[in-house]
Amino acid sequence: MRKGVLHIHSRYSDGEFTLEELRKLFLAEKCSFVCMTDHAEYFDENSIRRYIAECESLSDARFRFVPGLEYRCESEMHILGYHATKLTPSTDPQEVIRHIDAQHAVSVIAHPKDDFFEWIENFSVLPQGIETWNTKYDGRYAPRPGTFALLQKLKQRVPEMRAFYGLDLHWKRQFRSFFVELECDSLETVTILAALKAGQYCARKDELRLPSSGVLPAQLLDQFDRVHARSHRMRRLLKNGKKILDETGIRLPESLKSRLRRIF
Repeated sequence: MRKGVLHIHSRYSDGEFTLEELRKLFLAEKCSFVCMTDHAEYFDENSIRRYIAECESLSDARFRFVPGLEYRCESEMHILGYHATKLTPSTDPQEVIRHIDAQHAVSVIAHPKDDFFEWIENFSVLPQGIETWNTKYDGRYAPRPGTFALLQKLKQRVPEMRAFYGLDLHWKRQFRSFFVELECDSLETVTILAALKAGQYCARKDELRLPSSGVLPAQLLDQFDRVHARSHRMRRLLKNGKKILDETGIRLPESLKSRLRRIF
């Protein structure tokens, strides 16, 4: 069993960590792989080559960086490409999914907004996975049950579609104790990707284990619904408070914003 994390950003885009810092950080957490997803719009052909080369230079028998990109599409839909490293001018999400799959990478719709569910259901081209819990977007306490329901609807068309679980890590004080345990024999990139595609993994947060199938007991989904609703109300209250302060010209100290990122 290999422990690692998905959906990670570095200073190559809008993250606060260097790749070297990420390696040290997750090695200390006993992780052996990190799947990167820096934002594609930050790159050109030269910087993407440097990104791939640094991921490779910091990988060894103990630890593997899998380079990848997060593509921004129309209406602010985001598509993750685990091991996708080619840029594209397209912002059509279905074209982007094709672009990722053509690279033999793993295509995942990231933190889909509730308003996108019907749109996604009508896609003729579907991704290999849906990010059913993103601890930055959904919060660290519970995901939205509706995202799991979306996945199950899509699996009626594509049974091999997987539930993905990501940190969406950007900040140094952000919550990050959310891991993926992968069943694979080696840390070669091709082996990691094959295990992700085959659903040979589960997500782990404390004692909670979540399967790649995304099939969860009704009782657990009800619990997620209650906990997420409470957390969402608090997050919305804090955001509204920040908006009011911004309008009056008062800025929250960075130290306070860092603490709030760690909490939520």
